[in-house]
Amino acid sequence: MTLTVLDPAGSPGAPGPGKTDRKVLNPARSAVVIAALGVVFGDIGTSPIYTMQTVFNPADPHPVPLSDNSIYGITSLIFWSVMLIVTLTYVTLVMRADNNGEGGIMALITLVRRHATQRGRRTTFVLASLGIFGAALFFGDSMITPAISVLSAVEGLKTVAPGLEPWIVPITLIIISALFAVQRHGTAAVAKFFGPVMLLWFVAIGACGVAAIIGHPAILGALSPTHAVSFAVGNLDIAFFALAAVVLSVTGAEALYADMGHFGRKAITRGWLLVVLPACALSYLGQGALLLQDKTAVSAPFFLLGPDWARIPMVVLATAATVIASQAVITGAFSVASQAAQLGYLPRLRITHTSASTRGQIYVPFINGLLMVAVLVLVATFQTSASLAYAFGMAVIGTITITTLLFLYHASTRWRAPVAVVIIGGGLLVVVDVVFLAANLTKLVHGAWLPLVIGVIAFTVMMTWQRGRILVTATRERIEGPLADYVDGLQRRFPAVRRVPGTAVFLNRGKETAPLSMLATVAHTGVLHEHVLIVSVDVEPVPRVARADRVRVDHLDGRDDGIVHVSLRYGYMERPDVPAALRGVAPTEVEGAVVDHASYFLSRLDLSAGPARSMSKWRKRLFLLTSHLTADAAGFFNLPLSSTVIVGSRIEV
Repeated sequence: MTLTVLDPAGSPGAPGPGKTDRKVLNPARSAVVIAALGVVFGDIGTSPIYTMQTVFNPADPHPVPLSDNSIYGITSLIFWSVMLIVTLTYVTLVMRADNNGEGGIMALITLVRRHATQRGRRTTFVLASLGIFGAALFFGDSMITPAISVLSAVEGLKTVAPGLEPWIVPITLIIISALFAVQRHGTAAVAKFFGPVMLLWFVAIGACGVAAIIGHPAILGALSPTHAVSFAVGNLDIAFFALAAVVLSVTGAEALYADMGHFGRKAITRGWLLVVLPACALSYLGQGALLLQDKTAVSAPFFLLGPDWARIPMVVLATAATVIASQAVITGAFSVASQAAQLGYLPRLRITHTSASTRGQIYVPFINGLLMVAVLVLVATFQTSASLAYAFGMAVIGTITITTLLFLYHASTRWRAPVAVVIIGGGLLVVVDVVFLAANLTKLVHGAWLPLVIGVIAFTVMMTWQRGRILVTATRERIEGPLADYVDGLQRRFPAVRRVPGTAVFLNRGKETAPLSMLATVAHTGVLHEHVLIVSVDVEPVPRVARADRVRVDHLDGRDDGIVHVSLRYGYMERPDVPAALRGVAPTEVEGAVVDHASYFLSRLDLSAGPARSMSKWRKRLFLLTSHLTADAAGFFNLPLSSTVIVGSRIEV
């Protein structure tokens, strides 16, 4: 059984805005904003822990001299980078491009593909591939974020007692292992505390920043962009290399967009403008003020901001905040993998829903195991957050640059934005992203290669799977033959097909071809149930489909032989439940069929490499290897195991 994925340009009847069943939270409620703090802003909200420290790291291959001029310049660069990339690009512009209320790079890919198709297949392929590479980079981000976040928080122990430094890596490994171990149980029970903890975090880092600013209020001059410009112009080489660390201040910007569907644009915007942005800005300004007064604090400017008595509580709070940030990124990786599978870029993965009340809380065992091993290896290999920072920046700016490019294309084609606005305004945003990207390329041999390698591997796997799936589908169509011809042939078959009481449900890719499982069942037994439902599951390029639009029944040109086709439509963020959907079919539509006691028939494909030159040999091997990750179709579609029959078929690629 393979999943039918409609091309966005050819999805008739796709529900528009307002036609889904998703319950939209009231963005005006402060509780929603607080909840968003615990999910959306963890990554970007913990970046003050390591950004300033990384910029002035003396071990950097391109060190920034610690002088008053550079402190003002770097503080100003950080502030205006956040304003341009997060506030302007994401909060003001990109978050307006939603796919039926949902955001994130996968939603943007479907939006762009839908309109790019009208301009030709080549444009569609290039833009979709670019978006998929952005999604692939996100997997690298998902591996690096828990490592650098938790490690940087635990490194605060050095400011409490220098003798604890040898314990930093072991403690980090224990925390990360525990974090991934509890994923299978879900986080619904403790998620309600995430928002309040993060609110306390932002209040604390803002207060520490204010205390330092009071001691040296001149640092407020860094809010003027003139400091950033003069520093960059007067120290072009230093400022350029420094951007590779400055970009760490915008880590997590993609999360604002990706989580838009859970909380709404207004709630995220208010959380950013009223809480997160002021708190982070005060923390960066406070660290700048501290360094102006005491340049020896460069080893840990974030933790040295507060008074001595608050050092241990701040380390504990920072650890809690980074664990929450890591949890959000891990959950995001689960969602991206699930959406990629629904859109046909990954095989069906085994997914467990960890909350009966909260939609979207899922656990993907394979992704969880892969991330856990990768994160533990990263911590054990790099040892310090400063070493990981070079790798982190590349993953972040790569995804941001791709998102900006896709958004500008969407704005010009869908919104019909004036060409001058797109070229001049959008061009300036792209220039900013490209300069950051170029700066991170200078760190290629120092760790920036890592997310690129991860991204290339993930991208290759996803594009290979999509290509292989297309080839398998084409081969399968030739074997199956037209459904209408097969059903007509049943009437003339000799010996005649014996119809037995009951209802059979044959899962298929669509209504154009006959199900392999049906062909095999009739060929080997000569028997067919009295009522036959040929069911296809179509994944639309929208997040969710309204229940009223879920089911379509086709009586196949008005035949009265008890064979009908049923199309079930789902969004790419939904998990299909075939029995539940069929129970919603009106009895008059499938007269006599008893869904509760139906037998379900599935086709299981045994794939092998054939002589055809459809793909290179190494891609064929990769496709076949990836196919072993495919989850059991019966479980994926929530079929009752005691009533499901699986028929095997062999197909060469």
